[in-house]
Amino acid sequence: MKTVSLSGSLRENVGKKDAKMQRNLGKVPCVIYGGKEQKHFTLNQLDFKKIVFTPDVFIVKIELDGSFYETILQEVQYHPVTDIVLHADFLQITPGKQIVLGIPVELEGTSPGIIKGGKLHLKLRKLRVRGLVEDMPERILINVSKLDLGKSIKVKEIVNNKLQFLDTANSVIVNVKTPRGIVEEESEEGEEGEEGEAGEAGEEKSEA
Repeated sequence: MKTVSLSGSLRENVGKKDAKMQRNLGKVPCVIYGGKEQKHFTLNQLDFKKIVFTPDVFIVKIELDGSFYETILQEVQYHPVTDIVLHADFLQITPGKQIVLGIPVELEGTSPGIIKGGKLHLKLRKLRVRGLVEDMPERILINVSKLDLGKSIKVKEIVNNKLQFLDTANSVIVNVKTPRGIVEEESEEGEEGEEGEAGEAGEEKSEA
C-alpha cells in the first residue's frame, strides 16, 4: 500500500468550543485510536485532499510533536452542505493485528458480453476485507474476460488466502446486463424459426 506523510498539531483543549475555533482556522479536529492511548490533534484542511478525494487507500504516517504514528483513515465526517471535512478518525496500526479496510475494485480483461452489445455494471466499487496491513493490496483485480451476457461475478467467487471478505457472499460485484433490443431480436428469431418449422410440416402433410 502507498504511504502518505502528514504533520499534525496536538490539541491542548478538547471540546466543541475548541473544535469550532480550530475549524475557523482551517484545521480539522482528529483522533488516533487503537494504541495505548488516544491522541487528539488537528490537521490542515488541505491535507485531506491527498487522502480523501481519491479511490486509493493509504497508510497515513502522522507526525505529532516528534512522534510518528502509522495509521489508516477509518471515518470522516463532512459538512452536509459544503463537503468540508469536520472530523476524522485514524486507526493506529499495530504489528500482527488485523484491520478492516475497503479496498477498491479494478476490472481487467475484455468481457465477451460487452462485445455482444451488453452493458457492464460495477455494483461494488470497494470490497470490505479483514487482514494484516502488509497483506492489503492497493486494488482487488477482477478478470471479466469470461463474463458473458446476463452473467455476474459474486463476492464468493473471489479467492485470496490472506484476506477475509466481509461483504455478503452472494453480493454481485460486477455483471453484464442484456439490452432490451438484443432480447427482442432473439425472441423474434425464435418465433420465426417456430413458424417456419410449422409451415414446412404443413406442406409435408398436404403433399402426403
